[in-house]
Amino acid sequence: MSHILVELMSKLTRLTSEEELAIEESFPIRTFEKRALLISEGQTANNAYYVISGCIREYMLIDGEERTINFFTEEQSVINFDSLANGTPSKQNYECTEQTTVAVLNLKKEQELYARFPRFETFCRTGMEKMMGEKQSQLAEFVSLQPAQRYQKLQEERPDLINRVPQYQIASYLGIKPETLSRIRKKLTAK
Repeated sequence: MSHILVELMSKLTRLTSEEELAIEESFPIRTFEKRALLISEGQTANNAYYVISGCIREYMLIDGEERTINFFTEEQSVINFDSLANGTPSKQNYECTEQTTVAVLNLKKEQELYARFPRFETFCRTGMEKMMGEKQSQLAEFVSLQPAQRYQKLQEERPDLINRVPQYQIASYLGIKPETLSRIRKKLTAK
């Protein structure tokens, strides 16, 4: 089986065998157990991750309470842009909510790859810009919706999460208490 990043890049351009080998050597595939922390608050990020299988939760501790910011599942990239780009300590935690397999994208190895194969930088930058645009749109829409609408949107766009992660984490992600989520679910089921 070919490396997932080789497969993705091959959809964009024809790769030489040298380029394929460089990608495989630069970005290892690793599996982490449930509850493994990929990045902890206070740690400076050196890696980004591409989820092959599993689920990673991004959360912050605010007044001792976990606040879920995002979930990353198959075919999504997990990047702490602030920490990685600026070399600053992370304000977030990134935890595997189940056994998770990822391609590990190390910043130093990525820069070395760009030096060897300059065209890769353009592909990666374009992908990053697209991802940032999508995140901005999602955030703008998220803050404008009522909690029940947020839940319905989650059901439509990411139904796998509903049964995949604990409901208290879903509630936290939606910005509500678990009891409120229960009421919303009950109302929607009654309709």
